[in-house]
Amino acid sequence: MKRNDTPAPEPPQTGRQRLDKWLWVARFYKTRSLAAQAVEKGHVKVRGERVKPAHPLRPGEQVSLRRHSLACSVDVLALSDRRGSAAHAAELYRETPQSLAVREQALVERKAARAVEPGLTARPTKRDRRKLEDFLNEP
Repeated sequence: MKRNDTPAPEPPQTGRQRLDKWLWVARFYKTRSLAAQAVEKGHVKVRGERVKPAHPLRPGEQVSLRRHSLACSVDVLALSDRRGSAAHAAELYRETPQSLAVREQALVERKAARAVEPGLTARPTKRDRRKLEDFLNEP
């Protein structure tokens, strides 16, 4: 192997792995401790049930998680001991079609709501503040 070559990714494991570690390896959370906190708070469920961060996860199980008001449900395809690239992480799970449709609909609704909201381009001026005070002080 040459110096500049990156090591080949490990073949997927079979067996069991801690839930918090799998969430970290699959890149759902930036750190393993954030993954463990999410599991403790009940944001992550396995087969619809609350579990502990050390819950042994197996391929074929369904994991539901909620992040930033978006819920998604994924099927575990493989396990891995090492956190790799995003492409490698995407091979560890598959999002369910229902979850994908719900998540895309929520993103469309969020984008539509953002388009309707009045956008503040800059900080309010003194004139804007005076207009607001006049409006609020009207009888």
